[in-house]
Amino acid sequence: MGIVKISDPMHESLRVASQALSRSINAQAEHWMRIGMLAELHPQLSHSEICQLLIRAEQEGGLDLARLAGWTRQPKAKGARA
Repeated sequence: MGIVKISDPMHESLRVASQALSRSINAQAEHWMRIGMLAELHPQLSHSEICQLLIRAEQEGGLDLARLAGWTRQPKAKGARA
């Protein structure tokens, strides 16, 4: 975990959005970073598709950003050939 410095206007936007969406400021910032990272990695996906991807990932046992981003390999199914 680390400290990220952001501008005052961005912090104010985070504060407003976090209150409107019943999240902490940190949770709102993390949400925006997650969406932004996936949007950059998958520019062909719409915001709605990114949200669906995140929901499916959570249903499959938790959000693994490295896996979603393609930074790690999927485990092979039993009996699968190389």
